[in-house]
Amino acid sequence: MKNRIALLGQPNSGKSTVFNALTGSRQHVGNWPGKTVEKSDGYYIYNGTRYTVTDLPGSYGLSGNSDEEVITSDFIKSGQADLVCILVDASQLERSMYMAAEFAALNKPAVLLLNMMDVAKAQKKEIDHKLLERRLGIPVLPFTAADSRGYDELKNLLARELEHPHKLASVPELPVSGSASSDKVQAESEAKYRWIGEMLADVTHSGQKHFELSKRDRRLLSPVLGKVLCFGTVLVGFLAAMIICLPLMGLGSMIPQLLNKPIADLLTSWHVHPWLVSIFSIILPNTVYFCIAMSGFVFGVNLVFGYLEEIGFLARAAYQFDSLLSGLGLQGKAICPILMGFGCTIGGTCGTRVMDNWGQRMLTMAVVWAVPCASIWTIIPVISSMFFTPVQTMLIILGILLYVIVLMTVVSRVFSWKLVSENARSGMIMELPPYHKPHWKHIAKEALMKAWDIFRRALRTVTLISLLFWVFSYSGSGNVADSLLYKVGTAIEPVTRIFGLGWRTFMGFISSAFAKEAVLGVLNAAFVGNGTVLDATFRSAFNVTTDNAVLSQAMTDVVSKAEALAFMCACTFNIPCVMALSTTYRESHSLKWTARIAAFYVCGALILACIVYHIAALFL
Repeated sequence: MKNRIALLGQPNSGKSTVFNALTGSRQHVGNWPGKTVEKSDGYYIYNGTRYTVTDLPGSYGLSGNSDEEVITSDFIKSGQADLVCILVDASQLERSMYMAAEFAALNKPAVLLLNMMDVAKAQKKEIDHKLLERRLGIPVLPFTAADSRGYDELKNLLARELEHPHKLASVPELPVSGSASSDKVQAESEAKYRWIGEMLADVTHSGQKHFELSKRDRRLLSPVLGKVLCFGTVLVGFLAAMIICLPLMGLGSMIPQLLNKPIADLLTSWHVHPWLVSIFSIILPNTVYFCIAMSGFVFGVNLVFGYLEEIGFLARAAYQFDSLLSGLGLQGKAICPILMGFGCTIGGTCGTRVMDNWGQRMLTMAVVWAVPCASIWTIIPVISSMFFTPVQTMLIILGILLYVIVLMTVVSRVFSWKLVSENARSGMIMELPPYHKPHWKHIAKEALMKAWDIFRRALRTVTLISLLFWVFSYSGSGNVADSLLYKVGTAIEPVTRIFGLGWRTFMGFISSAFAKEAVLGVLNAAFVGNGTVLDATFRSAFNVTTDNAVLSQAMTDVVSKAEALAFMCACTFNIPCVMALSTTYRESHSLKWTARIAAFYVCGALILACIVYHIAALFL
């Protein structure tokens, strides 16, 4: 039976919402073969029949040369889709119908979904969908994707159309070929807009005769005050997300505390080998905790920023920062993930879902990695105060913040040529949506689904990386000198010294890639000999305490100021943490690009440390 449905529409038309509501957890997300464009496939069962759904890449048309447009056009032309569901924004019908105008020439079965009808009603717009249906020759369904009550009617419509499909009865009259290329493109665009005008004549009736900015918008869209308000709102939003996820993180943190000792005692009483005891009593409970903490961040961020997006705030923030971020090859929408990155890289990475396409998302993730998260700011002042005066510490922090801007620029230059080509860059095409009440049930459901997806997918990745770190850091005697990490570190110390790092500080650098919170504990184990690297890394959040005075004395005896400065730079701009690494992989669905970005940051951090060390050694 023919039952493959393709969802077609412009970015932010609601395709992903419809796709998630139809398929739920029965979906697979990856990339199209050979392309850095996201591919989403899933299925649902209705009246005993299984229907397959493909969420085609969001694009503004089908006749361009971008990867999204080429992939979408080729997929539809190939006949893989038995029915195409075209989504248009009912609140911006004239603009969003352009995709339907381009699709009309393909002569394929379709239905038209007038999404965001609640927004259109808030704008006092009335849409005669029956008139539009007669003109188009295909079914037209008024719809609100965020409202679960309409999906039975949608599924029923899709099932009927798969049995008895309809094609568009009207097609734009395109000019004959023969004119110059630029003239032909312009003539074709004019023909499509004429067709849209004909289809929509007397279809939409608005009670709002003219548009005026509200008092709130006059503030949010002002050049200076607007940026301050947007920045403050994002900051408050992040704090709210943290408050929401804290209970879940607190419950997760109880797992290692409750299970570490009982499991260790039980396995020891069974005379199990100590290395197996450490895996089951330390690694696995803490891995579960890490994944719960990660999913807690994802839930909180998606709940808060899903709310901000639905009420229309994120569109205003995107407008404010679009010109500023265009220099990085990004759209204004990237400002929220970037600002969220100062709190947590995981939250910033998940926040990239608001970007229009996969290339923009991947580039935004790479840029977000350049932003030092909150954990860094609990480490740098402590280490800096051991070697430098308060004034010098403030200058170091200022230098780090200035380098963030430099690094973000470098990252965009290195990766944007492949992820966001020059001819694919453009300013945002958008109309400010009206403010309207959020659909809390929909927002909560989406946030829970994304959090669960991150948890189950990250569990495998974090477990694997944790076991690899365990192999290097495990010491049967508890002595750091008996660990493989020590042996490797001391063996390659002549090389790490080039970057200004001794074997102890290099161990700290390695641990910073796992969790920034672990750095002080690992340094304590390496310099003072209190605890093991394994305990310092996996129990840093709640078990291991560090005497900063003792650590300061031990470090200043053997570490120069130049090495300390190089170490702080290396840790700050190393990969954020293993959870951020896992989140990036799960959000991008690309091991290749995640590995590329990770390699860039590790190498970049060591190069920066090398430069800082050798310059500082001349003056300190």
